[in-house]
Amino acid sequence: MREKLTADKSFMKKLQLLFSFSLMAFYTANSQQIDTTKTITLKEVTKHEDQSISDLERMPDLKDNVIYVGKKTEVIQLSKLNADLSTNNTRQVFAKVPGMSIWENDGSGIQAGVASRGLSPNRSWEFNVRQNGYDISSEVFGYPETYYTPPMEALKSIEVVRGAASLQYGPQFGGLLNYQVKKGNPNKPFTFESQQTVGSYNLFNTYNAIGGTYKKFSYYGFMHNRTSEGWRNNSRYSIYTGYFSANYQLTKKINIAGEYTNMNYESQQPGGLTDFQFNENHRQSSRERNWFGAPFNVASITFKYEISKSINIQIKSFAVVAERNSVGYTKPINIKDSINPTTLQYDSRQVDRDNYKNFGAEMRVSVKYKFFKKMNVLAGGVRAYFGNTKRNQLGVGTTGNQYDLTLTSPNYGRSLEFGTTNYAVFAENIFQISKRLKVIPGFRFDYIENQSKGYINTTQTGTLNPDKRIRPLFLYGIGSEFMVSEKTNIYGNYSLAYRPVTFSELTPSATNEIIDPNLKDASGFNADFGYRGTVKNYLTFDVGVFYLNYDNRIGTLSQNGVPFKTNIGNSVSKGIESYIEINPIKIFKNKLKYGSISFFASNSFIDAIYVKWNNPAIANDPTKSIENKRVENAPKQIHRFGTTYYLKGFSATWQLSIVGDVYTDAANTETPNSTGTIGKLSGYKVMDASLSYKFLERYNLRAGINNMTNEKYATRRAGGYPGPGLMPGNGRTIFVSIGATL
Repeated sequence: MREKLTADKSFMKKLQLLFSFSLMAFYTANSQQIDTTKTITLKEVTKHEDQSISDLERMPDLKDNVIYVGKKTEVIQLSKLNADLSTNNTRQVFAKVPGMSIWENDGSGIQAGVASRGLSPNRSWEFNVRQNGYDISSEVFGYPETYYTPPMEALKSIEVVRGAASLQYGPQFGGLLNYQVKKGNPNKPFTFESQQTVGSYNLFNTYNAIGGTYKKFSYYGFMHNRTSEGWRNNSRYSIYTGYFSANYQLTKKINIAGEYTNMNYESQQPGGLTDFQFNENHRQSSRERNWFGAPFNVASITFKYEISKSINIQIKSFAVVAERNSVGYTKPINIKDSINPTTLQYDSRQVDRDNYKNFGAEMRVSVKYKFFKKMNVLAGGVRAYFGNTKRNQLGVGTTGNQYDLTLTSPNYGRSLEFGTTNYAVFAENIFQISKRLKVIPGFRFDYIENQSKGYINTTQTGTLNPDKRIRPLFLYGIGSEFMVSEKTNIYGNYSLAYRPVTFSELTPSATNEIIDPNLKDASGFNADFGYRGTVKNYLTFDVGVFYLNYDNRIGTLSQNGVPFKTNIGNSVSKGIESYIEINPIKIFKNKLKYGSISFFASNSFIDAIYVKWNNPAIANDPTKSIENKRVENAPKQIHRFGTTYYLKGFSATWQLSIVGDVYTDAANTETPNSTGTIGKLSGYKVMDASLSYKFLERYNLRAGINNMTNEKYATRRAGGYPGPGLMPGNGRTIFVSIGATL
């Protein structure tokens, strides 16, 4: 009770700070010398009318020398969205993108874990994740997990491209996930943006940004900090993110831009739970000494040259220098982390550290030309990428309980180094067959070279022989789009895809484990077919079907009593994805005196199963085969519904997420094991509500309730970090925010 009172007092203090800020904002607004209230109010009304149609848009035919015609695309407009952006609530942000599976084991929003079409959401590793068009994952081929997610308050939009994105961006099977950061105001030399948020469990989030344009120079920068005690016990965190971009229009045709991002955080990991612990109290934690941190530095330089009205070139170079650090007690969750009676201290913690240094450059060119009197577009480019990962694991750490990476023994139990070299060439072409029909063939060729060396343990047999793998990969595909009307079209595409063998799959996890020398990259294809568009100003929709073939999945089997890691089988995901949003009032009226209301439904039906299982050890025992079993972490259905009411500067949104049950292993184990690492997870329903109010032209108030009904649910089980064990989703939380743009 005392802890609750202390938390409530802290929350009230922060509300008082926000109230003081609002009084200051009111005084500032009423002391302005220039009265532009009437003009800006009209702009706000127009903006909200557009918002009532949809805050989900589509990619244009051509953007930054990349072709998107015939592909399934979504663009989430963050400025139009009612959601809890202060904690990067992906359940709300991606609500209108059908089929997005989300892991919600961490309410901090530090790492986004999303996927589609039955793929694993683990740190979004089935997506090619980028920021402003350049890579931000740890290592795009060998370790494509994303430890850095930009604060949603800093984003203008999020671009999602499924299926045929593999031709332009390479891996992964999931397609492209691109975070677009805001840019400076093109009409003012200086603007200041601030958003201050408080919430449950001592949440405090501050976002402050500057930007503007002066003559040929424009810029945008922000500082962001979020801290919280966390919904679960032992789950406090603190994250800092800084960003700055500068853009210079050298001539009418030449533009040069640079960006730099720095992110760092410390996050306490409460660990997983057994199913008994989850049912007893899903907020509890049996780990208080586990911590995680990931300093990230990302930079890019972009050169754009409009050679003519028909030819455009863009060169983007980028670098990622980052770390992944963890320290903690890593034994199964049913083993208590307690004081050792012999030493009268806690046991030493395990320290694991990764260092990433990745550099790359992409040149993209688009050429518009006439062929048979019709305008066509050729877009393509080349890419060079170099990555280096140093992985030190099983270090003996301290017996303390704080974030401390100090080693008490000089050597790590495992030390590995990986190198990646990649060259690629790719191209697509829009052929305008008729006024309504476009056909888009394309290809991609990748040269990938991986090197590895080091040791997996300190014994004489633990040293690995230096290994080099070279693979050429060729992908091709074709898409099409037929304009049914001016604002609706039928689209379809087929494209090969691949997923390179990752570092962990190339490395024996034990001394006696054998890696198949002929281990192949996962390969397969994506196919989409759908109908999308808008009807006047009251309906927007996208209804389609998909088919994803995932061959050469990698796993471990027993061969002559020895673990053998090899390609074990194929899976197929197929289903229906639909998104419909309607504003019924606008069917009958254009001028809405008493506001407007819209309804949306985002539905996905997913049939993800294993169709082949190449395991000679169980070939004669069909009871052990996983053929026709469901793919792990793939729910059969994901449904999200919502409604938003608008009236001038006010809007309120209610949202319901319904997610089906999932298996957490390929064998489709029903009954959970004693450590909570495998076993079926039940489906769940979660409701959210949020509102915003814009006033005095420049100011806003936001508030919301996440998980209104305090639903008890879990989205994943973890075999290691951040568990091991069952990982519960957050219960009910609230937030209040006030902001200004001056």
